[in-house]
Parts: sequence; structure tokens; C-alpha cells
Amino acid sequence: MSPDHPLPSGRGTRILAVANQKGGVGKTTTAINLGTALAAIDQQVLIVDLDPQGNASTGLGIDSDQRKINSYSLLVENVQLLDVIQPTEIPGLEIVPSGTDLYGAEIELVDFERREYRLMDALIQGTGAYDYILIDCPPALGLLTINALVAAQAVLVPLQCEFYALEGISQLVKTIDKVRYSFNANLDIQGIVLTMYDQRNNLSADVAADVRGYFGDKVYTTVIPRNVRVSEAPSHGVPVLVYDMNCAGAQAYLALAGEIIHRERKLSA
Repeated sequence: MSPDHPLPSGRGTRILAVANQKGGVGKTTTAINLGTALAAIDQQVLIVDLDPQGNASTGLGIDSDQRKINSYSLLVENVQLLDVIQPTEIPGLEIVPSGTDLYGAEIELVDFERREYRLMDALIQGTGAYDYILIDCPPALGLLTINALVAAQAVLVPLQCEFYALEGISQLVKTIDKVRYSFNANLDIQGIVLTMYDQRNNLSADVAADVRGYFGDKVYTTVIPRNVRVSEAPSHGVPVLVYDMNCAGAQAYLALAGEIIHRERKLSA
């Protein structure tokens, strides 16, 4: 970002890590579409793509040749946040892109002082400039995800409606507890969003009931349906709200954004 493109004027910042160590649960899809939905209702949003696969960057139209300065630069090379942020085609939504060099960050960070705090320290420059910073975590519980959990105030967990859903989340909950104990006493689960819900499938309803029975009101009322338009949108480099705002998936993410803001306001009241 150039000096003549200052950070947007926000209204206080909430940092949410979008995390689940299991792949294929709609984590990145949730990060980019929630970010777009929040921007659509006049929130200033920054997405930090901390996944070496870079799917959030691709899904927001950031070409690979635009990612030479990226989240690796932020964590390992001490590049300033202002120099890493890029605009997207979505008004009010910006991104710190990922790059393939991020694959090596887990090993390189091991020898760094305050290695768990690298992202938190880097994001201080953006605190107060955005309403929300969403960190798209890799599908693993390594040092990159630890950095995200240390930097975040809360965790948003996408959970696919499948048979092993509760088993898959148990390790993440243990990791959150360990991070809370060792690094970030205020870290909490902001909410769990059920994804890929198929109302024609009894299993989806059964899983939803089990998750709500176990986590109670931590589970959002909004569920994200299994939707072809949501699946198609990333190949066009746009969020589903841009690709087809009227489809069921887009409307669900708008509802989720409203629910998150409502929950955040209750927490701060």
C-alpha cells in the first residue's frame, strides 16, 4: 500500500481468527464471504491470509504476481503492515495476501524471539483502523495458527455438517485453551458456524442438533447451506456476494454478518 493510500477510518477493531484444523470445512469461504458481507453493511474489514495455499487471496482476485510482498513478509521479514495491505474490488475490504514462501515460515519462526507474537505485533499498526480483522488460518494447528490465536480476541469456527464434526473440533478447543493459558488470557470462541448444511440430508440435521447440544448458544443461528454458487464463485476470483448476491449462500453470509455484529455489541454492552 502506498503512502497516499492511508488506512481507512474505522470505529474500533475486533480481531477474529477463522480457524479449524480440518480442511474442507468452508474456512476460507467463510472468511472471504463474511468479510465481504461485513463490508457490505458499512464495516471496514481487513483479511489476513495466513494459509500458504493462498485461497483467500485467489478468491478475492489477487493474482500470484501481486503477492511478492505478503503475510510471510509481515511475519518473517519485518515488513510493515501498511506495506503489505492490498485493496480488493470490494469497497471497504482489504487483504494481506498469502504467498508460497509462507510454507517455510513454520520452520523459520522457530528460532525467532517472541515467535508466537509475530502477527500480534505486526497488526498493532492496523488496530483502530478497521472494524474487523479476519485471519484466515491454515488447516493445521502449527505456529502460524498459534500466531493467529495469540493475535485474535476471539475465534470463529466453521464446522461442516458431517459425521465426525464434533471429533474434529475437540483438538482445536484444546489448542484454544492452551493458548488462553499461555499467551492470550482473553481468547474465546466467538461462535461456531455450521457450513455445507444440506436440508435434504438427515445427517446435517442430526449433526447440527449434536453441535448445538454440546456448544449451546456458541453456535450461530445462521447456517450456511451447501450451495453451487458458493462453490463456483472462487474460480471467478470473487466472493459469492458479488457472483450471485441473491443465492441462498450469499444471503446466509449476510445473515451471519448481522448475527456476528449483534453478538459483538452484546459483548461490549
